[in-house]
Amino acid sequence: MSYGGLRALGGEVRGALHGAGIGRGDRVAIVLPNGPEMAAAFVTVAGVATTAPLNPAYTADEFAFYLEDLGAKAVILMDGEDGPAADAAAGLGVQVLSLSVPEGAPAGTFRLTSDRSGTPDDTSAPGPDDIALILHTSGTTSRPKIVPLTQANVAASAGNIRASLALTETDRCLNVMPLFHIHGLVAAVSASLAAGASVWCAPGFDALRFFGWMRDATPSWYTAVPTMHQAILARAGRNADVIEEVPLRFLRSSSASLPGPVMEKLAATFNAPVIEGYGMTEAAHQMASNPLPPRAQKPGSVGVEAGPLVRIAHEVENRLIDGTGEVVISGPNVTPGYEGNAQANAKAFFEADGRRWFRTGDQGAFDDEGYLTLTGRLKEIINRGGEKVSPLEVDGVFSAHADVAQVVTFALPHPKLGEEVAAAIVLREGASATEADLRAFAAERLAAFKVPRKLVILDEIPKGATGKLQRIGLAEKLGLTEEA
Repeated sequence: MSYGGLRALGGEVRGALHGAGIGRGDRVAIVLPNGPEMAAAFVTVAGVATTAPLNPAYTADEFAFYLEDLGAKAVILMDGEDGPAADAAAGLGVQVLSLSVPEGAPAGTFRLTSDRSGTPDDTSAPGPDDIALILHTSGTTSRPKIVPLTQANVAASAGNIRASLALTETDRCLNVMPLFHIHGLVAAVSASLAAGASVWCAPGFDALRFFGWMRDATPSWYTAVPTMHQAILARAGRNADVIEEVPLRFLRSSSASLPGPVMEKLAATFNAPVIEGYGMTEAAHQMASNPLPPRAQKPGSVGVEAGPLVRIAHEVENRLIDGTGEVVISGPNVTPGYEGNAQANAKAFFEADGRRWFRTGDQGAFDDEGYLTLTGRLKEIINRGGEKVSPLEVDGVFSAHADVAQVVTFALPHPKLGEEVAAAIVLREGASATEADLRAFAAERLAAFKVPRKLVILDEIPKGATGKLQRIGLAEKLGLTEEA
């Protein structure tokens, strides 16, 4: 699809939405499989109304919750879809817009139809302060919060990413990230479009198909989460010919901490710099990023500020500090605030030095060159009898072991200490390290109180919908709390 084709599609979508009674300010949920139609639907619907992409894997009850919580006026489904999302829409009386793909049409081309018609309250184009995109926080420990992102937020973040990656019209991104998540929507799609570049949208992540896609797409870069990069590395050796045929300008990682040894192995395998970015939904994705050469990409660091101002604040008091503390941000990409949640906004935002700052919930510190290193989520820091343990530090040590493919360190409830250090590990194919071997390896490199007392070797570590490893609640998921 050309840019002219995308513009024309935008006009057709505007006509279809207005004809169905949907206009500026109305909320349209999008439940589509990953691919070019999902990317084009996000871009074109956001030019008319407010988009709310949802995970197609939700159950009917989850769809009902999100559609109601969002106040969705309509939901876009594939033509003929009769699954949980359709059931939830029918139960709530939410209008269904059916998306069909004309045979032989360019990538991302689609038509929208509805069995309802109406006249929108407002047919004017959205402005900078109108909401373009609504996403929910993951809600691992509480009810998910609604994060509204304005047209200006999304545009600012796309521009920040374009600048930090030096994207031009000659670049092509191979997107394997889910398009119901801020990472894929903004870093892969929006930033590429802001640069006049192109995007090749995969139908989801599949390590077995990745190198075939790479050969077909001839990308100059791809962006993924660390678990995806590790799966790609595991198959890189047998695909050395593709890596040589399709040289990448850089690789990008975000949405979770990339272990330093993994960054180094990726850079050596692909002979390209690995740019680790630091993002979150409330920032419309990017906050910091390792710079491109000639500046250094520091393993274990999420880089330098890359768009918004990034500072360190006192974890309790509303003031900026030097040293280690809570990472805070301020800039045009930051959400105006959680919707309908004054209590959460009071905790998340504060005024200092003439600016409004958002608390990220991450703990970290800057080095002398302005590179930020995260020590963990504040709620994930393990408190072992008063000794604070950074799970990211422990992850980094185990990641350097030759037999370790993946690791996630987490808190295990303890009757006397409050919390004990535990770790779940996936070994590389053919590896033979034992729990005792791994614990001895860690004991040589960590203070005694940081060495996991509980270590479990698994075939696979439970992940969230976007492929991120999840620390919170992992002890319960693995059935370890009763042992404690």
